[in-house]
Amino acid sequence: MSSHRMKQTSTMGMHEIDSPTSAELDDANLARMGKRPVLKGLIVLTQSSYVPKPWHTTLLFWAVALFSVGINSAGGKLLPRFEGFILILHILGFFVILIPLTYMADHGSAHEVFTQFLNMGGFPSQGLSFFVGMVGCIFAFAGGDAAVHMSEEITNAATAVPTSIMLSVLINGSLGFGMLLAMLFCLGDVESALQSPTGYPFMAIFLQATGSVPGTAVMSSIVTTMGITTSVGMLASASRQFWSFSRDRGIPGWRIWSQVHGGTGVPIYSVLLTTCVVCLLALIPIGSSVAFNDLVAMSISGLYLSYMVVAGLLLWRRSTGGISNARSSDSAVVNTVGAKLVWGPFHLQGIWGILVNAFALVYMTIAVFFSFWPPSWVVTVQTMNFSVVGTVGVIFLSLVYYVIRARKVYDGPIVEIE
Repeated sequence: MSSHRMKQTSTMGMHEIDSPTSAELDDANLARMGKRPVLKGLIVLTQSSYVPKPWHTTLLFWAVALFSVGINSAGGKLLPRFEGFILILHILGFFVILIPLTYMADHGSAHEVFTQFLNMGGFPSQGLSFFVGMVGCIFAFAGGDAAVHMSEEITNAATAVPTSIMLSVLINGSLGFGMLLAMLFCLGDVESALQSPTGYPFMAIFLQATGSVPGTAVMSSIVTTMGITTSVGMLASASRQFWSFSRDRGIPGWRIWSQVHGGTGVPIYSVLLTTCVVCLLALIPIGSSVAFNDLVAMSISGLYLSYMVVAGLLLWRRSTGGISNARSSDSAVVNTVGAKLVWGPFHLQGIWGILVNAFALVYMTIAVFFSFWPPSWVVTVQTMNFSVVGTVGVIFLSLVYYVIRARKVYDGPIVEIE
């Protein structure tokens, strides 16, 4: 979600809430819009005298980036063991938050949770307000294909990767939906939560429920820890994708970025460059929170546009019978440029596969379209969503690079045959 006035939404057919309008660009208002790092909000919760500055945000970004580099650069079994530990913490943390929240908070009625909709963005219809607010929920599903980018480091990836993705959706979807219901029933004073000085309404909801700052700090620390540790997986996924495309000669300087460290087996140059880009982007909030918010919003349009390309081509191949059911005995190379397409062990054929792909395309079209909308009907320079400019700009520059250089060196994915 983008713009200076960040929208705090909870839309699963239940509530839709916009934060109050703010015209100032100081860090306090940045917090109320949900753009302050969670760790910074936790500091405000426990230290009321703390006065946050924009450059504090940058330093916190850098600290998290360095932590992620350390885990990703070690190689060996550290990364998978770390991710396994975080999975355990993720599941246990769910109950550590859910139990005191539902036990101690005053509960709202089912009528309020399931039938009350608040159109605080001033949109002319509730339907339009719903679709704009839905972008916050859509963002939660972005990056669900992260395991795909690690497939070259996974044994039996054709089965393990799809299974991992589906289990991730099942586990996180179930826990997320359960926590959403709990939060909505324990919402308390909505306006008080939205005006929380921490910048995060969930912290205010925890505080209203427990009446204890230390208790709220513990519960919020779990959420904060999970938020920090996700950067490790995101860096691993992004750096592997960057390395893979570099190996296929699709990126300037591919000779450097495609190298793999002999001792650790990690594409260390890709990891370091990805981290450097992140650290440079973290400088933007110091000068303009509006620019940074719009940059963050590009993650939705960028990811879902890339998904649409794949889903669209897959739907076309399905409909035209362009994918075979079995490998031919005279060819060991499949599913690459110039070779036949063959179904893998994890797929859904027939009309059901076509319907799933068609639904996915409709869903992603809606997601991309409304990711460019501002969070309120009345738009100012501060509340305007400029992410469409960045998205179209990246597409244009990519096409220019392809015409000038990439088409001369890029011949498609490189296939290694043992």
